[in-house]
Amino acid sequence: MVAPAVPQEPDVASRTEAPARRGRLKVALRSLAALAAGGLVFLSVPPRPTWWLAPVGFAVLALLLHDRRARAGFGYGTLFGLGFMVPLLAWTGVFVGPIAWLPLSGLEAVLVGVPCAAIAVVTRLRGWYLWAALLWVAGETLRAYVPFGGFPWGKLAFGQPEGLYLPLAALGGTPLIAFAVTLTGFGLGELVRRALITRAPRALVIPALAAVLPLAAGVAAIPAVGTDADAGEVTVAAIQGNVPRAGLDFNAQRRAVLDNHVERTEQLAAELGATKLDLVIWPENASDIDPFRNRDAAEAIARAVNAIDAPVAFGAVIVRPDGPRNSVILWEPGVGPVDEYVKRRLQPFGETMPMRDFFRLFTPTVDRAGTFVPGDEATVFEMGKARVALVTCYEVAFDAVVRESVLNGSNLLAVPTNNATFGRTEMTYQQLAMDRIRAVEHGRTVVVAATSGVSAIILPDGTVTQSTGLFTPAALVERVPLRSATTMADRLGVWPEWTMVSAGLAALVIALVRGRRSRSAGDMPAAADTHG
Repeated sequence: MVAPAVPQEPDVASRTEAPARRGRLKVALRSLAALAAGGLVFLSVPPRPTWWLAPVGFAVLALLLHDRRARAGFGYGTLFGLGFMVPLLAWTGVFVGPIAWLPLSGLEAVLVGVPCAAIAVVTRLRGWYLWAALLWVAGETLRAYVPFGGFPWGKLAFGQPEGLYLPLAALGGTPLIAFAVTLTGFGLGELVRRALITRAPRALVIPALAAVLPLAAGVAAIPAVGTDADAGEVTVAAIQGNVPRAGLDFNAQRRAVLDNHVERTEQLAAELGATKLDLVIWPENASDIDPFRNRDAAEAIARAVNAIDAPVAFGAVIVRPDGPRNSVILWEPGVGPVDEYVKRRLQPFGETMPMRDFFRLFTPTVDRAGTFVPGDEATVFEMGKARVALVTCYEVAFDAVVRESVLNGSNLLAVPTNNATFGRTEMTYQQLAMDRIRAVEHGRTVVVAATSGVSAIILPDGTVTQSTGLFTPAALVERVPLRSATTMADRLGVWPEWTMVSAGLAALVIALVRGRRSRSAGDMPAAADTHG
């Protein structure tokens, strides 16, 4: 007689393996979505005009962070940061390779993950998308100070020179644009999330308003963008002399670079004939030969200035006993040098080298970095009717540096820059976008003079009226408005930013306290049962 078959218990491991596998798959898919969302934000940055992709990327991020723990928020946020920062900062490695590019991108991505961890915590609060947008501003503020004095290159505002958010710069500067972009994105994400779980139209109203109102505010802010010539007009020229070749050996070409700018200025003087210029801007590093020490350089500069018969501001490396300065010199025709501006915010790993001995362990390239001494004064050049505020190249990324220069009695902003060491990458277009944001933020015409491109004339509403190509000698001449009026953003200064940061951090504290109380309340019944 055969015994009946006994039903076998399913293997416990096999019962748990399938859910675990599904869980890992979900995490992998979310991770890919986080990278893709960061990539969408990158694709919103100039030279592409697709500014609207930024809020779409944040909508995806909102769905990923909602109701997650802080640790998961940090992980997905860091992946989002990698998707954004790795392609955005590719220009940093064009001549030195990944030794600079990937560590910098990774560090910036981690600093993006920090506010995303906080955002995950506040998603449990009512109206979380508002607090999340404020915390993103707090994260951008952190990146503007950390590390090595800050690296604010990935600010959301710098990707919005074409969009509907641009006029908000005149009211609250770059932090207000970041708040508006992220509020739209987080509101859109919450709208999608609610639409998937409820059929009640009333539940969709508030997140829909959060998505739409920032765009409407941008349109409503258009009248705040000043364009009138309240201090008159001047005819300005921006000279782009070009360099013999791109690369890290730019300084070895310094005599050729100086000669290029002298020759292009003399050529412009011949082309203009009797037409009179009021001022001329040359780029950063137009004369890396110190004209105070080198008679030939001084004579060449004087010859060009006298030929154009207008004051010329040009970038020069000035050697002093305690170290070199990255300076802008004001040279008057028939007079010579009359004023100097010294770059205040120096570029780490370029003009200075933090922790040089440590980084030398990884690459000898660190010894290419300079030992420049920073300036300490927001100098304004008097060039006829124009009072020209100066920010040199990298400085344009820093809110406070530009604001201090503009508010020192200026009516025009000049940005001498040198992008030759970054080749034909997108770096110069990203920087030009910053210049356009600054024009609106401060209500000033901006004259950008680059050694190798892109040089540009930008009106106070952010419009680029003329620009050059890359690695092409050129001269831009235009009559532009002078404006001495201050914008609301200038009058308020840092207050909008720190108010938003404080509000975001307060919301985070409230969310943490509520979460702790909720967990404590959840433990109480079990404790009562134990003692009952």
